Amino acid sequence: MLSLRTLRFPAALLSAALAGAVSAVVFAASPASAAPAFASPFRCNEVWAGNTRTNHSPLNAVDFNRAGDDGDAVLASAAGTVSVVQNLGSTSYGLWIEIDHGGGWRTRYAHLSGELVTANQWVGRGQQIGTVGTTGNSTGPHLHYEQRYNGTAVRITIDGVAVYYYGDRNYTSSNSCVGPVGYVNTGGGNLNVRSGTNTGTTAIGYLPH
Repeated sequence: MLSLRTLRFPAALLSAALAGAVSAVVFAASPASAAPAFASPFRCNEVWAGNTRTNHSPLNAVDFNRAGDDGDAVLASAAGTVSVVQNLGSTSYGLWIEIDHGGGWRTRYAHLSGELVTANQWVGRGQQIGTVGTTGNSTGPHLHYEQRYNGTAVRITIDGVAVYYYGDRNYTSSNSCVGPVGYVNTGGGNLNVRSGTNTGTTAIGYLPH
């Protein structure tokens, strides 16, 4: 059997090993927070042309536009808290809004003609927050859109699709789309409301004709 003396290490070697272990712990990279499921910032089934370019500021932003878009609705890409509502006049973003989605993720919506939210307000995905405009450093109506992580504009994904870099592509919004609309024929007598999914279950109420 080995004695404790056999397992002794020089103090300097042991100190260096411990320092390396501590260093490894201190400098280990934190895992990135998963991005929200960002939707297009427009109404369901609207088609918008998205432009990306190498001289854009910031580089990963997208400019969205379509014919006659001045005053069109701008929607929240994901739920969160409005962190900024600011009007910079004829410079930079002009009228712009930022939403904090948590985990370091934020979205920005710029060159707006109007805002429908206030700072610190919670908004749901698909809620209208403003209208498309041409305020700030803008040459025509469009939406300047950014997704940001820990303060840096990153490449954008909307409706599960990565935006094309660099150039123009059309994108069809699925923000707040619902399933197909159905109709119930209530002609005749009252419509029974049942406890299950078939007509053999107990009627628990009715809708009058």
